[in-house]
Amino acid sequence: MSTQGKALVVGLGIAGMATAIRLKEAGWQPVIVERSPERRTGGYFIGMFPEGVAAAQRLGVYDEIVKRTMPDVVNWEINADGERKPGMGFADQPGKPQSVLRGDIEAGLWTKVDGQIEVRFDTSPDEIFQSATGVMVTLRTGSTGETRTEPFDLVVGADGMRSTVRRLVFGPDEKFLKPMEAMICAFQMSRQLPGLGDREAAIVSEPKRSMWIFTMEDTPPTVLLTYRTKNIDEQFTSPAPQVLREVFAGVSAGGLIEAAIDELERAPQMLFDSVNQVRMDRWHEGRVVLVGDAAWCLTLYSGMGATAGMLGGATLGDKLAENPGEVTKALAAFDAELRPLMTKHQQLALHKSQLFVPSNVTAHWLRKHIVRAITAKGAREREKAAAGA
Repeated sequence: MSTQGKALVVGLGIAGMATAIRLKEAGWQPVIVERSPERRTGGYFIGMFPEGVAAAQRLGVYDEIVKRTMPDVVNWEINADGERKPGMGFADQPGKPQSVLRGDIEAGLWTKVDGQIEVRFDTSPDEIFQSATGVMVTLRTGSTGETRTEPFDLVVGADGMRSTVRRLVFGPDEKFLKPMEAMICAFQMSRQLPGLGDREAAIVSEPKRSMWIFTMEDTPPTVLLTYRTKNIDEQFTSPAPQVLREVFAGVSAGGLIEAAIDELERAPQMLFDSVNQVRMDRWHEGRVVLVGDAAWCLTLYSGMGATAGMLGGATLGDKLAENPGEVTKALAAFDAELRPLMTKHQQLALHKSQLFVPSNVTAHWLRKHIVRAITAKGAREREKAAAGA
């Protein structure tokens, strides 16, 4: 039985489900609304960092998440002509993130939501009005256009980078989205690319454009194609495969680029979007609060998005539990605790973006030397471990 009140959580992604699970544990009655007509499955590669592992354990879902880190993966750096050299992998960075699919984390969270927390699909907020004691939200059913207004004691916007809750309460996207002048396309292939083994991963890095192949256990590899551009709007005037063929013209990498885009043509789902961070002075207004990409969007370059989403949901529930009956105080405490970490990772993402897709020739040269140093260090560590075995 709810003792704290009724909370509307907008968004059935990682941040939304994590928030609803922790709110329920803290004595709230959460209701999740999701714009899509059904729950998403599958998805692209995600790294789960130690903070994400800890948050998943706090939420009671860690054991339900399928981990796909493949041991002894051979990582290649491949140039435009197809020449290969040993390279670094995503898991070689500090924190040694675990490899999972986005859908793996969402499926794990779903085990604590399905049949336990009310979920309304095909539903999104139309209007949000606040008073000193609560929030009135007009919800719209997408398929019929029907609306109804309901009272809530708390509203959580966990509805992504282009958050409807943020727009309704805090202002237009342009006020908070900070473009990084880059595009991403992430998707899962049906099989490994020709020329790569089942335990091989690859990076094709050129100035302003790159491709990453992430190889995982018990599932086909996923791909990230990313490139720099100042003309973001033009990228959406043609189908993504056509745009990518034009962008990567002249970069074949021994046929890998063409084969990956061929796979994209057949992929049942993909993410093709511009890269933006969300920068806000505060994530809460009255009894409305933002969590995950809606609040701080670290970008895929950070690698911390899923971790931050789970951590945000768990922390919000913690602060509300620590401050019963004092919603605004709890939201301020939530903001104060997480802001230094999210600010740090937003800054790191700007640097990591140069590893993912160098912005110019100089950055590409510097990246090459950094990768060489990391690869050499990894080789020494493996030799040391083998000698001590």
